[in-house]
This record gives sequence, C-alpha cells and structure tokens, in this order.
Amino acid sequence: MSGGLYRSANAMGDGGGRPPADGATFISAEPLNQPAMESTAPPPEQVAEGSAATNSAVMAIGSLVSRGTGFLRTLALTAALGGALVGDAYTTAQILPGMVYEFLLGGILTSVLIPVLVRRRKADADGGQAYAQRLLTLAVVTLAAAALLAVAAASLLTMLYTSDNRGEAYQELVTNLSYLMLPMIFFTGLSALISAVLNTRGHFAAPMWAPILNNIVVIATAGLYIAIFGAEIIRPEQMTTGRILLIGGGTLLGVAIQAAGLLPALRKVGFRWRFRFDFRALGLAELGRLGAWMFCYVAVSQIGLIVLFNLLNRAGDGDAGALIYNNVFLLLMMAHGIIAVSIITALMPRMSAAAADGRYADLAADLSRGTRTVSAVLAPIAVCYAVLATPLSVTLFRYGAFSDDNAADTSLVLLVAALALVPFAISQLFTFAFYALPDTRTPALINIPVVALRIGVQIILFAAFAAHFAAAGMMIGNAVSYLAAAIASAWLLRPRVGRIGLGAITRTLARVAVAALGAALVGLLVVALLPGDDTPSRAQALAQLVIGGAVIGGTYLGLAMALRIGEITEVVGMVRRRLGR
Repeated sequence: MSGGLYRSANAMGDGGGRPPADGATFISAEPLNQPAMESTAPPPEQVAEGSAATNSAVMAIGSLVSRGTGFLRTLALTAALGGALVGDAYTTAQILPGMVYEFLLGGILTSVLIPVLVRRRKADADGGQAYAQRLLTLAVVTLAAAALLAVAAASLLTMLYTSDNRGEAYQELVTNLSYLMLPMIFFTGLSALISAVLNTRGHFAAPMWAPILNNIVVIATAGLYIAIFGAEIIRPEQMTTGRILLIGGGTLLGVAIQAAGLLPALRKVGFRWRFRFDFRALGLAELGRLGAWMFCYVAVSQIGLIVLFNLLNRAGDGDAGALIYNNVFLLLMMAHGIIAVSIITALMPRMSAAAADGRYADLAADLSRGTRTVSAVLAPIAVCYAVLATPLSVTLFRYGAFSDDNAADTSLVLLVAALALVPFAISQLFTFAFYALPDTRTPALINIPVVALRIGVQIILFAAFAAHFAAAGMMIGNAVSYLAAAIASAWLLRPRVGRIGLGAITRTLARVAVAALGAALVGLLVVALLPGDDTPSRAQALAQLVIGGAVIGGTYLGLAMALRIGEITEVVGMVRRRLGR
C-alpha cells in the first residue's frame, strides 16, 4: 500500500525506496520425484544453532552501511542530473524495470517462495538443493525472457508512465534510458532469489553487503558523469548518446555486479548451481494459487504507481517532478526503515507464534504495543521533517545541477510528506499482523479501495491546484490512503484477534500529538530566530538543522516525560539504568 517509487536494489540497502509487501504463507510442495543429490551444505539444525547475535550484528552493520551508501548514491545522481526534466526522465526510466519485476516476483518472493524454500530445506534429504536448483533455473529463464520482451516494448512502457505534454524529446530520453535499464529485471530478480537461497542456509552477510557494491558503482558513475560532462541543468534533447550510455549503462552495471557478488557465497554455503528443467517437481499449481493474492496486491499497487507517474510527468518544466518526489519518499522510507521496520521485525516472530498457538490476545497485545511505540518514536522525526524541511533540502540536496528552486520545491514536498510518516508505519504494522495469521488475502482486498482512494485524491488535487503542487499533492494522497488503510485494517483485525487496545492506543496518540505540537512550535520559533530565511546558505541551513533538531528532540522528550508517554519513559529509564551501572 506504499504508493512509493519502486525500489531498485540500491537506495536503502535492503533494496528499498519502499518496504516490500511481505507475507508469511507456508505451503506444502509436492514430493520430489528424483533421488536426492549429495550436498555439502550444513543441515538446518546446524544453521539454527548459529549465533543469532552474530547474524543480527552483521545485518545491522550491513544495513547501516548500505543505507548510507544508498543515500550517497541518491545525492550523487541528484547532483549530476538535477531536479528538472533530465532527472525526472532518469527516475521514470528506473521505475520501468521495477514494475515488471514486481509483477513477476516482487511480493511473491517473500510471501510464497522463501517459506517453501525453508520448508524444503528442512524436509528434503538433500537440504532442498534440487528444489532450489529448479527454482533458480525457472527464474533465470523467466527473468531473461521478461527482460528481452520489456526491452522490445520499451517505447510502450514509456507511454504508460509519461505524457506527451513534456515533449517528444523527453519521451525519447526515457525510452533510450529504458533500453539500458530494463535488463535490470534479470539481475534484480536473480539477486533476490540468490539472497533467499543464502538466507535459508543461514548466510546473511552477502545479501546485506552486496547492494553496497551496486551503490559504489552508481556513485562512481555519477562522479564520472560530472567529471566528463559537468553538473549543469540541460534539456532532454541535449542528452547525447555518450551521456545516456554512461548514466544508464552505469546503473545497469551496478545491479549486475550486485548479482555477481552473491555467487561466491552460494559455493560457500555448499550450494552447487545446476540447471534443472523438471519444473513439475516445483508444484507450480500450488505456488501459483498461494501467490495469487500477493499478485493481486502488487497489480493494484502498480496501477496506482502508473497514475502517480503520469501525473508527475504532467508537471511543467521546472516544477517538482519524479526525481524530487522520489528523493523525499526516500527520506520517508529511511525513517520508516530504521525505526518502524526494526520494531515490526522484532514483533513479527512473536505475533506469528501467537497466531500459530491460537493466542490471539497476545497477538493483539503485541500489535497494540507496536502501534504505540512506532507512533511515539516516529513523531519527533515527522516534526523535524516538517519544521526543518528547508534546511534539510538545502543541506542534503542542493549540489551540482540541483538548483535553489529545486531545493525549495523539495522542502514543500517534504513538509507534506511528514504527515504521512506515522500513518504509513501503522498501516504497515497492521498489514504484517495479517501476514502473521497468516493471511495475504485480506491485505490484498484492503489494497483495492485504498489505492482507489489514493488515486482519486491525487487526481483531484492535481486538477484543483497548479502543476507546481503536483508532487506535494501526490504525498497528500499517500497520507490519506495510509490513514484509511490503518483504519480498515484495525476494523478487520478485531474480529480475528479480539480487542487490540484502541483505548490505550488513542490515549497514547493524543499525548504524542500534544508533545509533537509543542516541539513543532518551539522548533519553528528557534528556526525563525536563527540566521537565514527561506533560501539559507548551506552553512545557515546546517546550523538550523543541528540547532533546530536538538531543540525539537529535547522539547519532545521533555513533554513526553511530563505527559508520561510510557513508550518514551521506558526507553529513558532503560538508558538511565545502564548509565547508572
């Protein structure tokens, strides 16, 4: 239900411009019809006995470095291409391989394929090696065919996501970049499947660190682009063949190197790549049946994405378009990924175990606790995004071809996006509660009216206001749809798990709102007193960011303690106890 730009395996380390629509559907596959192969992979019991602390540390460090390099990648591309038509064309071209990949594999990977790989890993005499070989063979064939067909249909895909009011040169540039980027479908899918195989064999390091290779390649590509062609705003018709080959080819190379970087890890865990074409043993009918609802979820979301990019690409020359929207959405997802995803990841095994045991009261309690914690922790970040939108935009993005006007446009979109942060996190938590039951059908059905609502709001706002407000209007549509998704999910969860503590949640949200409002008012006052106006210099923006952020954080913490917001007081108490020791 995210409504965001599809993540190519880069910007957020875990691959993220947005979190995937993960599920937790466990299936039984058909028994193998062939004798088991010899395998040097460690048995599942041995993997299970590995150090959870070590795995968590490796993943945490890898995620941090990957997110950091992913953000540097975004900054480098923004500086090289700018926030005008060329930057929008590049961003639009990047969405095309993401769309095809989501249809083919996307959410089905985590909702169906990973669970069955785990099951076959435990049940098969060869540790699931033959099954994984068949799955990889089918994926390689399917992804290669899809990539070739997509390249052949590049111009049609361009028409799907763009409009002709930006000119023929703009559409031609998107198409030319797509010829180079659409093969990413193959390498992105291959990376995802290899990562799944590695994870089911207890190897987590390579999947967490491989995206860093991708980020480094693209950062180097953007740097080389600036070194050769300079960092200046140009028109789409000025994008020469050399410019297109460098920026598009470098993006493709990054994903290819990421996939190649995972291959040595397969051998390390004892997996031997062998092509197997006896696909009957995969149980494709069962896989297809169980993946149907997730496919429905993905398909509906993609329709919303098509509308969103059509509207963004109808904005006038110089207005906030696809690149600025995506940069802001990345900031939104960074906060969500660092805070909310960590909380959801911690709660998901507990909720799944409670659902499996029929302990629905425990599941509801975890869901209530998670909602209150996510809201209390993300609220001050949302305040910082809103109050410090201008200094954030200047400090992070105003480099190279990204102009003062682009930074001003970014600050408006970021201000609006702040309203979407907490509703998005809550809606995602409720979605994962359905997956814990497990249930992928209900989230898919909820997604249909939610996306319809988002599209309706976005179209109305685009028609009612100037094109200059297009990207901000898209964010408002997102916020409204996230709130609707959270309400609908809570309403449909109650008959399944019982009371989820709406009274406690409401009381906490009210206190969080008071603390956030107080922090926002103090932050606005402090920023107004600091040097710099709506167009601060980089030094002034940095000062506003540091001082304003500290004041907002301190004020929120003080008010939260005074209002006795339990989720905050517990963390403060824990820190005090540790410092006391």
